[in-house]
Amino acid sequence: MHFHLICLKLLQNLQACQALGSRDRPAYASGYVASLLSGLSKVFLSIQRRHYEQVKVAIPVILNVLQATTSELDDEDNECINLFSRALGIADSVQTVCAKLEGIVKEKLCALLALYVLQIMALLSLKEGGENSSYLHLVSQLSMFFSYCGLSYLGLITGSDIDMKMNIVVEENDDDCRSCLPYIKHGASLSVIWGHIDEDVSQAARENMSAVKAELQNKQTNRWQAVGMLKHILASTTMPWELKKHAINFLLCITTGSGTQSDERTDCSIYLPSLCATLQAITMVIIYAPNTELRKNAFEALKRVLADIPSTERFDILKTLVTNSDSSSMIAILLDLVRGELHMENRQKTLLRKDEDLQPESQRSSVASLWTAGVLELVEFVLRPPEGGPPRFPENGDAVLAALNLYRFILITESAGKTNFTGALSRNNLQQAYSQWFLPLRSVVTGILAENKNDHDQFAINTVCALNPVELVLYRCIELVEEKLKHSR
Repeated sequence: MHFHLICLKLLQNLQACQALGSRDRPAYASGYVASLLSGLSKVFLSIQRRHYEQVKVAIPVILNVLQATTSELDDEDNECINLFSRALGIADSVQTVCAKLEGIVKEKLCALLALYVLQIMALLSLKEGGENSSYLHLVSQLSMFFSYCGLSYLGLITGSDIDMKMNIVVEENDDDCRSCLPYIKHGASLSVIWGHIDEDVSQAARENMSAVKAELQNKQTNRWQAVGMLKHILASTTMPWELKKHAINFLLCITTGSGTQSDERTDCSIYLPSLCATLQAITMVIIYAPNTELRKNAFEALKRVLADIPSTERFDILKTLVTNSDSSSMIAILLDLVRGELHMENRQKTLLRKDEDLQPESQRSSVASLWTAGVLELVEFVLRPPEGGPPRFPENGDAVLAALNLYRFILITESAGKTNFTGALSRNNLQQAYSQWFLPLRSVVTGILAENKNDHDQFAINTVCALNPVELVLYRCIELVEEKLKHSR
């Protein structure tokens, strides 16, 4: 039988495996798929013409079947490791075919091989997040293809290599090829994280991990791109926590040192969507991570990434994070970060004012201020939610307390400095805060406290304890506003 007919028969058999539902799949399916993959590896070596076109037809079927089959197997199942080993055999065969070619055909087949390897890397990582020796060996073998395919750790973690290879392989209406590569960017970032985890992996990829980290530490735009790529690991709901832990550690590595200081003159606008997505993913790690150390490291990573963003965009991102979070505790953490940013900027302004008269006009600070009306909008978002009415208790207690503390800080700081950058001291805003934020909130708080005052149920006791600090700060805010209203025109 001619080799292309054999290839067609094997692909039809693979597609039949793919069509079987998980309940109908026979027990021997994984072994059967492994045999088919081995068969295709041999058939690829016999291709005499139209090498790229024939391999490109087969790769989507191989990847789809591999994903469907391995998803049903346990991580420690030898059949799963065997399947990935056979998938590696496919890569070996494609590389052998590439070595026989020249020119544009070779370039296209190498690009296809690169994408195939990265998709396998992602599928493998989703199955095993630890340092299992069998999986680490497979990761090292996959990494050996990188230099041949023109992949580098820097190009992978910044995404530039992915864009280049996709542009070569995926045509405008090439839905089959595009749909079989859903984890290609996961695979790119995971490849670098595996190199960060294990030195043998980075050596297999012929990469100097220290040099890659130094490059990211010293070049801000590359660092922003890398942070954006890591969202594919951190935002995934199926990614093992162990790999998320290493991704956070990698983030801490590349945001260490003087190179992390933000350059206010660098245009960050094109990176903002991916940076914001990564920061949102980090907040999810902070909320749901299974251990304290990971939550602590994730919070440190959150602060460092925010500090690396120019102040002109930093507040907008914080505002987005607050308004898109449904966790009261996370909103409280973010509002405290906003308060910290305001405090730091206020101190810097105080120091600059002392020296301002001694500096030429051209050397004076022109950095955009965070002290704007947008800060009051954050307070209002919590104290007067978009859905209307006062915030609900006790579920929103943390966020409300943080919003009250933020408002009190703004009011006291603006009063002491005789400024009104946020508009908090204008009569209209004072009246709005008093009548629309604080009085309705006071009614809710006092009502809940009175209702639970004599109740010795544990839930009632916890509710009262949670509301006591809210009540104290709320009454202080009311006193401050009433005092300011007396003296306002």
